[in-house]
Amino acid sequence: MMEDTETFDGFLARHAADVEEAVRKAAATEIMPRFRQLAEHEVDRKSGPHDLVTDADRKAELYLTEALGTLLPGSVVVGEEAVHANPASYEAIRGDAPVWIVDPVDGTRNFVHGETHFCTLVALARRGVVLASWTYAPALDQLATAVRGKGAFHEGERLRSGSPEPGRDLRVVTSHPDYTTDAEKRALLALRTEGVRPRPCGSAGLDHLAVARGELDATAFSWEAAWDHAAGVLLVEEAGGAHLTPAGEPFRITGGNALPFTTARDAATARRVAGLLASGV
Repeated sequence: MMEDTETFDGFLARHAADVEEAVRKAAATEIMPRFRQLAEHEVDRKSGPHDLVTDADRKAELYLTEALGTLLPGSVVVGEEAVHANPASYEAIRGDAPVWIVDPVDGTRNFVHGETHFCTLVALARRGVVLASWTYAPALDQLATAVRGKGAFHEGERLRSGSPEPGRDLRVVTSHPDYTTDAEKRALLALRTEGVRPRPCGSAGLDHLAVARGELDATAFSWEAAWDHAAGVLLVEEAGGAHLTPAGEPFRITGGNALPFTTARDAATARRVAGLLASGV
């Protein structure tokens, strides 16, 4: 088992390529053969009509659970579908063992509708700190990675989020209305103000990546599931960006955050968006 930062660095030096291979193989084996080929019986609904799960989600998560657990003995896998079946398993994120946080298909609704804006998210964390992440968009064959303290990369190129252009409206992605309560909608309405141009999210992981790449200025999300945000929050941090809750605190993957929270290209933008969100809570 990984005991400290030095052995974590050693693990990545030996196995980062193996993690990437596992992510790519999960997508190639279980996700892409079903893309635009899903039968009706391969799509189910979980908590509501918009909360979809497919055979691709389930089988890709099982593939990654076995592969990642084998790479790092003593680690635990916290996957979206496993937690849906057993909510208590989420508590492992707060424990001492290294944790793989997995969202096999982030943007499932897009996947079901045959749209390419979806991805597979994997993050490695310990004691509530995200140490490394992999964001893979299989329909686009694009990979982004991040390692704490060592930068974020997209297709091998260093990511630098930069700052929004002065005087231009902020481009902010928000929780999709179909997935928000009335109270959350009211909070997000605070972003409908002069100088801000909000639009709904399609895939949280890819929208965090867009912030890290400087293609979006910020996000504003009203839920805190670690599988949706752990990988992207590290990408944004390592690209030079910031994340903040309306309480003025960084986002924590262990939960208990004031919501909605933001990831942003720089600290000033994070403070601006978080301040607007706080005014609407």
